[in-house]
Amino acid sequence: MPLENMNVMLGKAKDGGYAVGAFNILDYNSTKAVILAAEQTSAPVIIQTSAKTVIFWGASAIISWVRQLADSSSVPIALHLDHCKDLDLIKNCIESGWTSVMIDASSKPFDENLSLSRQVVRMARPKNITVEAELGAIVGVEDDIHVKQQDAHLADPEQAIEFCEKVEPDCFAPAIGTAHGVYKGVPKIAYDLLEEIVTKVAAPIALHGGTGLADDVFKKCISLGCAKVNISTQLKYAFIDGFANYHNANNTEYNPLKVIDAQFNALKAGIVENIKLFGSAGKA
Repeated sequence: MPLENMNVMLGKAKDGGYAVGAFNILDYNSTKAVILAAEQTSAPVIIQTSAKTVIFWGASAIISWVRQLADSSSVPIALHLDHCKDLDLIKNCIESGWTSVMIDASSKPFDENLSLSRQVVRMARPKNITVEAELGAIVGVEDDIHVKQQDAHLADPEQAIEFCEKVEPDCFAPAIGTAHGVYKGVPKIAYDLLEEIVTKVAAPIALHGGTGLADDVFKKCISLGCAKVNISTQLKYAFIDGFANYHNANNTEYNPLKVIDAQFNALKAGIVENIKLFGSAGKA
């Protein structure tokens, strides 16, 4: 199936009270794990690439993996550039075949964030590419973006309304108390803020910092209107642990394909669990 943008799948998720999983891939093996997990569960899925991953492998290599796997798949798949501050890289991904991009200017003053986000929408929309934008500062580390606890702040609901009216993003990521990376305590989610923004903003809402949240937190955020859930750190751990655990248990065996297969199975199992938790199984 050809790649698609996020509009249809997130619109259905918003109306249907479930969320589409957005998984940050690292290589061909993790890309394959995401797509086969989506096929196993008959779910739409968003393949996400960090800016660092695109720079490491190159856009042409990544788009070739994704297209080759997606063309033989029967489920809806979007290819999304996650948390990008570099307009040149965003343009490169748009021209290379990404179907969705995220401009992350949330560290900038409100007016500058507004201006940069509108610029990306003008770049993307004529090419039928969806745009995600962010407001507020989410604590933690995502790619090369570092936000310290003292610098984190929640999205302002009135600014969120103005931002979405002027930018018209296809997906909106407000800071509501989640964190990128591994949680060092119980997160304090501003459910009242999420509920207020959902009722006042037309765009589907993205939940960032998904790795490590309790099942009931996921379910409540989705019930309040989150239509996209980002999972990144979980895949990094499965990528390393799946490889290392197999080797530690079979340390006299040097068969790379068996290690890669163990890594693939660890990745895919976690993704399948997420898809079922988010309610998107059977929604392809």
